Amino acid sequence: MTRDTRRRLTSGLLFVSPWVIGALVFSLYPIGMAVYYSFTDYDVLRKPVWVGSMNYREMVVDGVFWRALWNTMVYSLFAVPMSLGLSLVVAVLLNRPILGRSVFRTCYYIPAIVPLVAVGMIWIWLFNGDLGLINHALTLVGIEGPQWTGDPAWTKPMLIMSSVWQIGGSMVLFLAGLQDVPRSLYESADIDGAGPFNQFWHITVPVVSPVLYFNLIMGIIAGVQEFVKPFVMMPDGGPDRSALFYAVYIYQNAFQYSNMGYACAMAVVLFLIILGLTWAANRLVSRHVYYAGE
Repeated sequence: MTRDTRRRLTSGLLFVSPWVIGALVFSLYPIGMAVYYSFTDYDVLRKPVWVGSMNYREMVVDGVFWRALWNTMVYSLFAVPMSLGLSLVVAVLLNRPILGRSVFRTCYYIPAIVPLVAVGMIWIWLFNGDLGLINHALTLVGIEGPQWTGDPAWTKPMLIMSSVWQIGGSMVLFLAGLQDVPRSLYESADIDGAGPFNQFWHITVPVVSPVLYFNLIMGIIAGVQEFVKPFVMMPDGGPDRSALFYAVYIYQNAFQYSNMGYACAMAVVLFLIILGLTWAANRLVSRHVYYAGE
């Protein structure tokens, strides 16, 4: 190795060392310790005691664990596709040359940057069964609104609707992807007599499919890890634990029940669930993604 090569290597290592050290200290080390604690009986105050796979075996017979997992999966199954579809439609509409387009884009994006705790508080007020604006609006048209936070049948729909409200981040990414759609494709489609729906399905969707795929993966990861809104809106899990989400149950075990070992085991399982879902999505969807130049 020449002196110049050694100097370049040393300089490169020095430049990347802050990131490497940060990744080791703040990511890899905590992950490793979480895996270790998942095999222990640990309450933070006392030294961890090795119990092997007991925490994982306890999950199998823990009815609350399965309820939290079910709630989270149902939420993700509806919230992710609805958010994706609505954000794409809004992006297509706001990509057209309409009056006040920049104002509308800003208005749709603002909810995405509002702190989630504030969002949760706003939705608590809107969904209040007695004084909420949503039930008041339903009353004006002769419909008796449900007790959103008091009826197990309505807690998950309430949370799904509150998540769809924050589509601004996905919308911006779709808007960026729409800039790559050649105008000539739409002009050719007009000449061939293709209608707006056919143009959207056969031109817009394939060209923005990489962005759609990215938003899908990020939506799955975020949906399975949903924590702030259900915790703020119904910290006790709602009636009959109908709004107890997986991440909230991890928090409860770690900081309310002082069962850190079990919480770490749940976190490891959550990682495996996310890994499995993203792998499945990659196998099913990636073959339909179109990249320019292919």
